[in-house]
Amino acid sequence: MTSNGAPSPEAMASPEATATGAPRPGGSGLLAGRSVSRIGYGAMQLERLHGDRPAAIALLRRAVELGVDHIDTAQFYGDGLANGLIREAIRPEDGVLVVSKVGAASNPGGPVRLRLAQRPQELRASVEDNLTSLGVDQLALVNLRRTDTGPGLRAEGDQLVDIDDQLAVMVAMRDEGKIGAIGLSSVSLDVLRRAIPAGIACVQNAYSLVARDDEDMLSLCVAEKIAWVPYFPLGSAFPGMPKVTDEPAVRAAAQSLGSTAQQIGLAWLLRHAPNVLLIPGTADADHLEANIAAGAITLDGATLAALDAVPTRSAVVPLG
Repeated sequence: MTSNGAPSPEAMASPEATATGAPRPGGSGLLAGRSVSRIGYGAMQLERLHGDRPAAIALLRRAVELGVDHIDTAQFYGDGLANGLIREAIRPEDGVLVVSKVGAASNPGGPVRLRLAQRPQELRASVEDNLTSLGVDQLALVNLRRTDTGPGLRAEGDQLVDIDDQLAVMVAMRDEGKIGAIGLSSVSLDVLRRAIPAGIACVQNAYSLVARDDEDMLSLCVAEKIAWVPYFPLGSAFPGMPKVTDEPAVRAAAQSLGSTAQQIGLAWLLRHAPNVLLIPGTADADHLEANIAAGAITLDGATLAALDAVPTRSAVVPLG
């Protein structure tokens, strides 16, 4: 209930529809104890609209209209730009679960646009920054971005921090009410196993049809009822990383079903495991609608078998 006695947006949502009454694209999944649409939205691409704030706001509003009630963001997406746009566009009555991330910080002017921020005091500072820029008293779910696996930076020196030390401050902030739930990103199977006793709501790792290194971890998440939220769900623009849309089996399925190769890649993920939640990002309204429409694609047995037979390749492309 809200402070005035009215039902909360979360209570108004259901497995079939969001708090706004929109059908859930891809169906319903669980995240941090809440029902959310299995197709959400990743806010990183909002930075591409930095010169057109009205367009960015309209894109977020359109996502809500289409049934998105899970948005993934971070203070380091556009150095606070994404969070500010979400704060302006998303209303309490929308019932959107906004998920943020810590473990890195913006690095304007640097050779790489991010720097790691893995130390406990940096994690706490990042939570405070997210609270401020989103304009909330509590972050519903915070992902701790590590560097154990996947593409991107690798920790060294004082940025090599044990997971136990990081979880200690994350749990403390949860106890303080600053965050509601804890997730992990770019983690290894061993780290996840060590972290599970602390209570883990989701895992965000690089994972797609063509990069399935983490199949054992996905199985563990299914068993532990931990949401699996893959980033780079279609591969990546990183040189050397495979792309789902280049696969002949994916292209053939798209032609047969009258869809796009991108939609087939997303539909495969939804079919592959029941705990998969997607957060494809885009700065284009038509692309947003196409991503949402992937939730309605049905893959028959023969098509699914052909896609499952696509070989997996490593998604490890360190930047430094």
